Amino acid sequence: METLLRYEHVDIAYLGQPAVEDVSFSLSSGEILGIVGESGSGKSTLIKAAMGLLGSEGRVTGGSIRYKGRDLTALPQKELRKLCGPGLGYIFQSAGSAFCPIRTVGAQLYEAMREHGRISRAEFEERALEMLTKLGFEDGKRILTSYPFELSGGMQQRVGIAAAMLLSPGVLLADEPTGALDSKSGKQVMELFQKLNDEGVSVLMITHDPEIAAHAKRVVMIRDGELQEKR
Repeated sequence: METLLRYEHVDIAYLGQPAVEDVSFSLSSGEILGIVGESGSGKSTLIKAAMGLLGSEGRVTGGSIRYKGRDLTALPQKELRKLCGPGLGYIFQSAGSAFCPIRTVGAQLYEAMREHGRISRAEFEERALEMLTKLGFEDGKRILTSYPFELSGGMQQRVGIAAAMLLSPGVLLADEPTGALDSKSGKQVMELFQKLNDEGVSVLMITHDPEIAAHAKRVVMIRDGELQEKR
């Protein structure tokens, strides 16, 4: 199997203090890989580093994170953004923080898709409604015309998942994707991940929930910023 994403001896620091130390693992094509650890263990930091989302206080201080051979940590933000979406999809731990509160959900999803290619409004709405239906929404048109603050936390999370999936990424990076969902919605999300995986999408999933981790084909354990074991 082709290696799509590879972490090689990665060190990450926040405000000069080590957060992740000498972490190495890889994600292969057709794989669902779970990274499991307690809160504060550094697992979410690993995904943020790949997406260039560490912020001004964090940085990769050693090693490399390669997507199809390209070191993501060395790419300018403009080039990294081109990879995000059709190459790497990212699901935020708290999707509500990713939405602008004064613009409708539909307007924001449409703009995100247009950044990566020309698409008509009609084609966008067809694809968006199909994805929202897969995620358990029976009233997708109302969701698209709603503002984020009009949706519950769980609904915002499912819309955030739809946003990442709309661009059909080859690799999906999911940070606690079911953390804000009830058990029924969480089950729908994991079933959708499995279906996407069957269609060729590789998934790197962060979770602290053993039941969610059980859906992964392989699991990496992390504790206090260090890799502990694999199974």
